[in-house]
Amino acid sequence: MKHPYQHIDERQRWSRAMAGRASAEIDPVMPPPFRIASHTRVVTAGSCFAQHVARHLREHGLACFETEPAHPLLGTELAETFGYGIYAARYGNIYTSRQLLQLWRRATGAFMPLDDVWEDAAGWFDPFRPTIQPGGFTSLREYHEDRRQHFAAVRRAFSEMDVFVFTLGLTECWASREDGAVYPLCPGVAAGCFDASRHVLLDLAVDEVVADLRAFIEEVRAVNPGMRMILTVSPVALAATARPQHVLLASTHAKAVLRVAAEQLARLPDVYYFPAYEIVSAAGREYLAEDRRSILEAGVRQVMSLFFRHVLDGVTGSPPAVVGNDDLLRLGQAVMDTLCDEARLDPPAVDSTQEQSQVEGHDGQP
Repeated sequence: MKHPYQHIDERQRWSRAMAGRASAEIDPVMPPPFRIASHTRVVTAGSCFAQHVARHLREHGLACFETEPAHPLLGTELAETFGYGIYAARYGNIYTSRQLLQLWRRATGAFMPLDDVWEDAAGWFDPFRPTIQPGGFTSLREYHEDRRQHFAAVRRAFSEMDVFVFTLGLTECWASREDGAVYPLCPGVAAGCFDASRHVLLDLAVDEVVADLRAFIEEVRAVNPGMRMILTVSPVALAATARPQHVLLASTHAKAVLRVAAEQLARLPDVYYFPAYEIVSAAGREYLAEDRRSILEAGVRQVMSLFFRHVLDGVTGSPPAVVGNDDLLRLGQAVMDTLCDEARLDPPAVDSTQEQSQVEGHDGQP
């Protein structure tokens, strides 16, 4: 008696594709509908893990498309502190689908949030890039001029890119009750003040994530018809959740939602899902740091080696060289120090005396 499973490919059987294989031998990547060449203008965005993607592309000799470079007098380290050279433009981490769609609409003038600027004793802060300017902007004029240039850089990046690599990271986000504008961080964490009467927690469902990204794709392709998209889901667990449940449950829920949404979106023309989440997850603790959250450099390199093998085509330059112990330590520290705003939600523990002092001086933000 014949049935559909008799002659399936070995990749479709767990005993052949997974059982007994070392982590480095597991390859779940399906053939992409397009490939990235040396001349391809690549733009990356998303959660903290997206920074690793951009970094390894640069190390591989593929220069990511950059439309908002730092001033030549700024050193590399200082430029990165101010958000330059990490992504195509200085938009910082984009954790949710809603935040990505909002960035495009703000840059094109289709949406103007009522919560326009935050001011405190230190300076002026962008509510939608609160950590991009350490210490804040020194004047309101500087803030508006920087944002004008930033929006122009975003429009150019998205309008001229060939391939957009977007890493989905979170489903939770805080929004304005006034107009629905979403923030990358809860107000009050890095700047601004939290107000329960003005701010509300959202937890995006599958259909909302799909709708956000469908709208983004349609709107960008209206001005850039040839734009192709690669979606990934970040394997980095949530640092914290504002929902009253264990962070592990919140994290697995978020990844499940994002993974299902990515699967649905990958059915669209020229939208491809790359399984970074699965590659890391299959290795268990092997690719995770002691905190069970941070991805070790070995894990990032395995993800990117498969990305290079399957997605890059005709790229000049050789793969990153094998590094020595000192470089591995440096790279490991770079992974731990990756500019991840979400980590601010889970600060180091303090003793009971310090904690009581902080609670008494707290502004009410959860």
